[in-house]
Amino acid sequence: METSMLITIGLLVGGVAAGLVVGFLLRGAAGTQAVKEARESAERILHSAQREADARKKEAEIEAKDTLLRSRTDFESEMKAQRAEITNAEKRLGVKEEHLERRSAQTEQKENEITRREQAVTGLEAHVREQDRMAEKLLGEARLRLEETAGMTAEEAKRHLVASLEEEARHDAALFVKRIEDEARENAEKKARHIVTVALERVAGEHAAEISVSAVSLPSDEMKGRIIGREGRNIRALETATGVDLVIDDTPEAVLISCFDPVRREIARVSLSRLVADGRIHPARIEEVVEKVRREIEQTIREEGEKAAFDLGIHDLHPEVIKILGRLKYRTSYGQNVLDHSKQVGYLCGMMAAELGANEKLARRVGLLHDLGKSISHEVEGGHDAIGAEVARKYGESEAVINCIGAHHEGEEARCVEAILVSAADAISAARPGARRDILETYVKRLEKLEEVAQSFKGVEKAYAIQAGREIRIIVRPEEVSDIFSAQISRDIAKKIEKEMSYPGQIKVTVIREMRHVEYAR
Repeated sequence: METSMLITIGLLVGGVAAGLVVGFLLRGAAGTQAVKEARESAERILHSAQREADARKKEAEIEAKDTLLRSRTDFESEMKAQRAEITNAEKRLGVKEEHLERRSAQTEQKENEITRREQAVTGLEAHVREQDRMAEKLLGEARLRLEETAGMTAEEAKRHLVASLEEEARHDAALFVKRIEDEARENAEKKARHIVTVALERVAGEHAAEISVSAVSLPSDEMKGRIIGREGRNIRALETATGVDLVIDDTPEAVLISCFDPVRREIARVSLSRLVADGRIHPARIEEVVEKVRREIEQTIREEGEKAAFDLGIHDLHPEVIKILGRLKYRTSYGQNVLDHSKQVGYLCGMMAAELGANEKLARRVGLLHDLGKSISHEVEGGHDAIGAEVARKYGESEAVINCIGAHHEGEEARCVEAILVSAADAISAARPGARRDILETYVKRLEKLEEVAQSFKGVEKAYAIQAGREIRIIVRPEEVSDIFSAQISRDIAKKIEKEMSYPGQIKVTVIREMRHVEYAR
């Protein structure tokens, strides 16, 4: 509106100025007539400007009214929306207030319920205390009546109860022991067998001392002084050259050679025998004879290894394997020559493989090589099965051969039938009567002693020693021995065998309980 007024005033001022200019020009040019015409013209212009200014003023007023109307409409719409939002908020607040009122009422109700329950619990506690007092009183009276009725005191009743509970505890203990044994046997049998085997191989007890000593006969006791030499130089030279210990004691006309290495012991025995026969005993001669005997023994070892391989039809062994195999000629296990044992296992493996349709050539090979590790087991840490497997791997033997050697004492899992055959053949060769240092009378007495130990237990009906004394099978009376106590009997028998008997390896104790019911249909 203000803009329209400014425009109108501008037009008026412009019109007046224009009129003045025109009037001035007319006055100066034409005089009065011109002034008159100029005035008329100016009036016309002024009138025209006035009309235009009025028109513009009306348009501005109309536009202002429209703007005001639109602003009012927008304001009313906005206020209406705000009033609606306020109304909705009031409704929500009303709902929340109702909800809070309900929650407050529920809370108050729960508090009242808790108060009632606490009062009830207090009353029950008092009632329970009263009942406990009454129960103690009744228990005392009942105990007195029970003692009068049973004719025994409380201590006597306790002893009777303890006796009955003891039997029950034994039963539970047997169950517990059986469960532990079942769990332990599943995981520990393999490891225990390996530990026992390695311990038996590497222990240097009385038996090891017996087989690690050789004796050399002398023509007379005077020869002992010559063997010792001036200030002991001869015996020192011999011990240094051979790596053995010479034992010269009060044993008449004999010298003992002690060494755990059977090859060195054999070299020393042959060298000393030749020196004694020759009569020339001095350090230079000792070194000469020992070196010569060493070469002869090495040649013998090679020849024995080649002969064993030839006898079994094996012609592609590595030269070092042949030498290690030949060293087994001087190794014994429980008095059994290991090379002869290996050849026998090879024959047995081949025969069983032929019967089963397996690889006979492979079976003979693994049977001959299965104890290869015994040749160097005193030099390397570990069991002879693992050592033999490493030697076979070093000299290019196949994986089947390596597995058979490593698994013949269950040191690893058998992956072919030949591995199982070599384990069976090894047991057969070692367990047969007379195979090891065990005369027939001793062998029979050990079997009789096994059966006698088993028969000494209550409930045993029969006992049989089988597998050359490596297993004892016991048949128990089912009406006297339960399944649970059969496990207890097997353990007790095994402990008694360990305590009262001496034997190589291990003895398996098997208890058999069988219940039979027979009826006849007529």
